[in-house]
Amino acid sequence: MTTEVAESVEANEHEDQHAWWRVMCLTGLDYFSTLGYAPGIAALAAGVLSPIATIVLVLLTLFGALPVYHRVAAESPHGEGSVAMLERLLTAWKGKLLVLALLGFAATSWVITMTLSAADAAAHVSKNPLVPHVIADHPELVTLALLAGLGAVFFRGFKEAIGIAVVLVGVYLVLNVVVIGDGLRRIVMHPEMVSNWNDALFKAHGNVFAMIGVAILLFPKLALGMSGFETGVAVMPQIRGLSTDTEAVPTGRISGARKLLTTAAIIMSVLLITSSFVAAILIPQSAFQEGGPAYGRALAYLAHSDLGNGFGSVYDVSTILILWFAGASAMAGMLNLIPRYLPRYGMSPEWAAATRPLVVVITAVAFFITWQFDANVDKQGGAYATGVLVLMTSAAVAVTLSAYRKREKKLTVIYGFIAAVFIYTTANNMIERPDGVKISFAFIGGIVLVSLVSRIMRGFELRTVEVRMDEKAERFVRDTARRRIRLIANEPDALDEDEYLDKLRQMIADNDLPDEDIIFVEVYVQDPSDFQGKLKVRGVTVHGHYRVLRVKGVSVANALAALTLHIRDVSGVIPHIYFEWTEGNPVRNLLRFFFLGVGEVAPTTREVLRRAEPDREKRPHVHVG
Repeated sequence: MTTEVAESVEANEHEDQHAWWRVMCLTGLDYFSTLGYAPGIAALAAGVLSPIATIVLVLLTLFGALPVYHRVAAESPHGEGSVAMLERLLTAWKGKLLVLALLGFAATSWVITMTLSAADAAAHVSKNPLVPHVIADHPELVTLALLAGLGAVFFRGFKEAIGIAVVLVGVYLVLNVVVIGDGLRRIVMHPEMVSNWNDALFKAHGNVFAMIGVAILLFPKLALGMSGFETGVAVMPQIRGLSTDTEAVPTGRISGARKLLTTAAIIMSVLLITSSFVAAILIPQSAFQEGGPAYGRALAYLAHSDLGNGFGSVYDVSTILILWFAGASAMAGMLNLIPRYLPRYGMSPEWAAATRPLVVVITAVAFFITWQFDANVDKQGGAYATGVLVLMTSAAVAVTLSAYRKREKKLTVIYGFIAAVFIYTTANNMIERPDGVKISFAFIGGIVLVSLVSRIMRGFELRTVEVRMDEKAERFVRDTARRRIRLIANEPDALDEDEYLDKLRQMIADNDLPDEDIIFVEVYVQDPSDFQGKLKVRGVTVHGHYRVLRVKGVSVANALAALTLHIRDVSGVIPHIYFEWTEGNPVRNLLRFFFLGVGEVAPTTREVLRRAEPDREKRPHVHVG
């Protein structure tokens, strides 16, 4: 991790913290705002069956996603989420490539959150009877204007304000309770409407078992109503814990996060079921179709038709604001995404270190997606669900693997079943609504391409944050510093006496060295997919008289360069290091250097030194024989 990223993470860990219920409102910007369009999308997808399909969604939320994310919160209490859990469980390049892929799906989820929320906010604007026709007749332009405004706010600089979130979420929930409560009152006063709905339900689906089966099949189309869990884990660092919390085990923060997740899930479950029930009974199915008065705004339609345009306009304003701030929350998530992962991988280009260029890129992508989907809420639902479901699937798989490794047999079976359900749901959604996959693959391709190019361009950086030498290694350096420090780079093989003797004879013959004050250096690459790391240097004497510095690092060339510079700094003597040429194709060896940390060591070590120390008079000397 770079110094800048470490400082950023440390700063984030020590931000002002708040009670869990206040932090829940940050999650609610994303989670609760889906009430603006979820009942309409459910009615459009499931028709009169939408209340039962919503119950299936709620059951999977409470008995699938919630227990999974309870465990995610316990195992990633600093806001890393399920992606970081998989990164720890899967090592080396396969883990990092998986992370890059998941980041692509996360980017899909967050960008679609921005575009879909803006599109639904525009729908509330255009359908409001008090809005002039010159505005109401151009929802696409309204959507683009909202996205541009969002980008402008972040271009100037934006910090999430929990106080604003609490007010927005509190007002929005109260207004929804009023609308839904009034709808339930009307239904109680006219029980024949329930009978009519019941007749239509059985006429369309025949029996209860058929209804349940169809509802299960329709679940992927409603999955966007589960969007708040990953966000709930991401905001954990802002939850105030107990005074007894430690950095390693913040018990109070974990408990608060679980309360946050549970409370948000219960509130949302109640509102989803009641809103879908009210919408299915009180709103004619034709109104949900594209262009209809309830399209993308079922509860707003009820607010206007049943409670008057004054109250309906207040509801519209509240909905537009929470949807707009949901986009702001998604933008903030994107801006926090890169510092958490890509710099550690050496995969963050220089321009990505600045917020403004990222804001411009993200806003441009949001514009493009809005144009591709015609600012249509329902068309973007599949893409949004894809991002949400992939992240939930990754969480379920992560906790299953975690339970398996800890030999928790019962939990492994339970989590495995939940993971299987999410895998099926995700695959079904991808097959039926491939737009999300296309967008996600575009994001994944862009992230991987930019990341790999950045990794290659930054491959010759020193890539070492600290060098630690044990007492014996320091003594070797002190002993030779009285004359001239000569290091011989040796690729460890058999490590028998013949290996050292042959290497010494070759270096003496090629470079006319004296047979004294020679130190062998051996680098053991631990995880070449890591970009930076600390060098641990251990001094050993082998076969009675050969002095060897054994180094653990992420790359041979970068480790040798960092070691020679460290020796120069602690001894005051510029060291000489000797290599032999590596056999094989130079292009292949260069690729091995970038991705495996080995390859053609001599020229890459010199290039790392050249970039790290521009002054040739102070640069360690590299000799190749």
